Amino acid sequence: MNIDGQNYRTIWLADDGWAVEVIDQTKLPHIFETCRLETLECAAAAIRDMQVRGAPLIGVTAAYGMALAMRSDASDGNIQHAYDFLRATRPTAVNLRWALTEMVELLAPLAPNDRVEAAYGRVAQICDEDAAMCRAIGKHGAVLIEAVAGKRDAGVPVNILTHCNAGWLATVDWGTALAPIYVAHERGVNLHVWVDETRPRNQGASLTAWELASHGVAHTLIVDNLGGHLMQRGMVDLCFTGSDRVTAEGDVCNKVGTYLKALAAHDCGVPFHVALPYNTIDWSIRDGVCDIPIEQRDASEVLNISGLGEDGVQRTVKIAPANSSAVNYAFDVTPARLVSGLITERGRCAASRQGLMGLYPEQT
Repeated sequence: MNIDGQNYRTIWLADDGWAVEVIDQTKLPHIFETCRLETLECAAAAIRDMQVRGAPLIGVTAAYGMALAMRSDASDGNIQHAYDFLRATRPTAVNLRWALTEMVELLAPLAPNDRVEAAYGRVAQICDEDAAMCRAIGKHGAVLIEAVAGKRDAGVPVNILTHCNAGWLATVDWGTALAPIYVAHERGVNLHVWVDETRPRNQGASLTAWELASHGVAHTLIVDNLGGHLMQRGMVDLCFTGSDRVTAEGDVCNKVGTYLKALAAHDCGVPFHVALPYNTIDWSIRDGVCDIPIEQRDASEVLNISGLGEDGVQRTVKIAPANSSAVNYAFDVTPARLVSGLITERGRCAASRQGLMGLYPEQT
């Protein structure tokens, strides 16, 4: 995607051909900075500390972590150690497990001397596959935006509401929920995006708004609780979100607050679509509310907030009394009945087992 006229992916190999470089998302939107990952431990820390985040990018970073682990020790024991170490970083996004399983199944049968080259080769494939899938998601989803635009008078934009960040920063390139917006924008569709701030980490404010601004897409930042009001007033045409895990029955686990947006959209008759690649589907789970593990992050993310001061210095400040406690569930589950449709790299379908099986018949 485009930053000040330069094309970027979120993750790439350094010039030396073995270390990994990523955009440090904890510094955005005020500082654009990259960081270098040289070890398994560096990759795990980048995932855990959210220098990289978003289900697809978490998976890719974990796969690179496996490759880095093989550089230092390509033994059978280190394959299992690296898998366990990376798997423990974040529990909710299923792409993490998917990518690690892909790497283990590739590496385990090989001789140790062959594992490093094979690992790097497979991660390169995963990166290209992810970018291609997200581009395809964009094309399938853009049809929904264009359909609304086709019924509009000239000069009236299509208003789309999104929650959290499911743009190219959450993937290798293009994104999931934002990919249809980027494709429609490229095609000249007049559109505008309502960007939920997405507390407590403010990934909408710091990441989605930054992405859209960098790419020249019209947008307005809103507080999380404004979405329902806008829908009641007819100011939202479509809702697009991403997902960290979708069950075989079509339940959607995404950043906390998504469920409330889906409820408001259902009440107001606003279509609510979820965009995802195939490796975000967890075919082993049927009941998302009961069976998806929900990450609890540190309460400090709720009790404090980060930003840029008038002096230009980035700092963290307390927003609650010193003796107050907080709970920080990072995700919630939107039942399939509230989801208008799923947008995947293979096309669109109903949020149901039947709908998913129509796109992925090999899962029978």
